[in-house]
Amino acid sequence: MKATRLLGIGRIETVNVAIPDPAPGEVLVQVAAAGICGTDRHLLHGEFPSTPPVTLGHEFSGIVVALGAGVSGIGIGARVTCDPNIACGTCDQCLAGRVNLCRNLSAVGIHRDGGFAEYCAFPAHRAVLLPDVMDLIHGAFCEPLACCIHGIDIGAPRAGEKVAVVGGGVIGMLALQLARNAGAQTMLITRQTAKRTLATSLGATLTAATPAEARNHWPQGADLVVECAGVVETVEACPGLARSGGRIVVLGVLSAGQKVQIEPFDLLFREVQMLFSFVNPFTQARAVQMIASGAVDVAALISRRLTMAEAPAAIANPPLPGEIKALVMPGQPV
Repeated sequence: MKATRLLGIGRIETVNVAIPDPAPGEVLVQVAAAGICGTDRHLLHGEFPSTPPVTLGHEFSGIVVALGAGVSGIGIGARVTCDPNIACGTCDQCLAGRVNLCRNLSAVGIHRDGGFAEYCAFPAHRAVLLPDVMDLIHGAFCEPLACCIHGIDIGAPRAGEKVAVVGGGVIGMLALQLARNAGAQTMLITRQTAKRTLATSLGATLTAATPAEARNHWPQGADLVVECAGVVETVEACPGLARSGGRIVVLGVLSAGQKVQIEPFDLLFREVQMLFSFVNPFTQARAVQMIASGAVDVAALISRRLTMAEAPAAIANPPLPGEIKALVMPGQPV
């Protein structure tokens, strides 16, 4: 089968590998679609810990085609998405219910082979069933939406509050819709005109090209600022966008080792909370239901569909202008 593998820092190729046999407790899934994530680019450049050589891809969906020994509760032909984060269940963080902070956390597509392949084997308990009414391709959005749900849970927007979302990528567009669903007034901040137009079609109350323009709209600031770009400049802009007594949630992933300049006195004097959100503890099933019900629109976020042969270049290069989400489609001819 074809698989797009991280061979080492700066080295990614689509190669031929054997179809995996599901180990005891695992399912083998024929992959329908896998989303390219900013984390994949961080992995390529050694900016996020991984264990190459490894097949990348942690946002994917597909159909179960084989079962390992001992698997029950899921059958061949089941339509599933993968919740890629595997917690040990025994460390102090797991026992406290903080599985996303597991001391032994590993992830499909980062520490073990993932979904940029025609087939992927992973633990059956990380397979989340998709309802028949849901487009199988849309299952590839469940993992990023689950991460956004966790971040919005932390930020806890209330009806009528002002929520500023910084960054117009897939995380920003998903977070925007979640804040809208909470009844908040929403503003998306991004330089790209096409993304501001899309945000308006998804229900944004306002859009702005820059933080300065955003402050013109809301001079007192936002009750909640959600950073979704994972860029030093945008993280540093967040305190200036928050009102006194407001909250900031950083959802974007910066490269390991990057530093930002924040004025603690400003946050202290205005009692602004700066919070952080990591992956998706117990939120993947909620993501499935939100997409299946139409509460969150993901079809509008698909910018392009790629073959396996096109995947390495797409990961190695920045997203195209206006691009929200590129999907790798292993079933398309290479």
